[in-house]
Amino acid sequence: QRHQMCNSSSLNEFLLLAFTDTRELQLLYFMLFLGVYLAALLGNGLIITAVACDHRLHTPMYFFLLNLALLDLGSISVTVPKSMANSLWDTRAISYSGCAAQVFLLLFLLSAEYSLLTVMAYDRFVAICRPLHYGTVMGSRACVKMAAAAWGSGFLNAVMHTANTFSIPLCQGNVVEQFFCEIAQIFKLSCSHSFLRETGVVVVSLSLFFGCFIFIVLSYVQIFTAVQRMPSEQGRHKAFSMCLPHLAVVSLFVSTLIFAYLKPPSISSPSLDLMVAVLYAVVPPTLNPLIY
Repeated sequence: QRHQMCNSSSLNEFLLLAFTDTRELQLLYFMLFLGVYLAALLGNGLIITAVACDHRLHTPMYFFLLNLALLDLGSISVTVPKSMANSLWDTRAISYSGCAAQVFLLLFLLSAEYSLLTVMAYDRFVAICRPLHYGTVMGSRACVKMAAAAWGSGFLNAVMHTANTFSIPLCQGNVVEQFFCEIAQIFKLSCSHSFLRETGVVVVSLSLFFGCFIFIVLSYVQIFTAVQRMPSEQGRHKAFSMCLPHLAVVSLFVSTLIFAYLKPPSISSPSLDLMVAVLYAVVPPTLNPLIY
């Protein structure tokens, strides 16, 4: 079924991974994904509604949580509904522009989420290590600027990657071995070994990734040091309960992404790639509201 295409200009659609050829199993996948998707909609929707409607929750911590819920809603809506529709209508096709849109939006939302989690770590750090300055450092204008910076950095990262990915000529057919358009899978279809350009983009992304990661780790080292010094048991407990949800969300997000993109190619298999993609694209948006 592999269409041999000479150049990407004649490519007008991609074929996504079909979970199975059996109709009953396709419908089972549809029901499973529907359940997960509804759970994510409900959880994130409740957080957005609660934070927006309750004046007591108009604090920096909840403002960032609202942004996180919006990003989670967006990111799961980019991949899951299309896959559900394909299972339901027994098709595998996604248009070329649809595929580019998936790549762009997923990158935009995931990068923005990672930047936002970094900002949230800073918020926890100021709250626990600089409590007297919290009101001035985390004023409403500063919070809006930080959130805007998170969304903006995600947007720039996505533009860079999407432009890079879709400017490479593709000649290895049009079958994407994943249930959504994923950059790693599209690179496998390229015929030019544009190694340098690919490496450049990867280096930029990795340096941003580890920059944020180190920032989060250092924030938490200082937070836990400060918590250890607290005289009252109650104060320590409150500080921990403030930080643990964020720490759990960061760990889930980072560990799944690292496993997805830095695992050795030797252990790569279509079924493992699929599981890992579900882990980083579907699990965090569904679990984050539960964790919080």
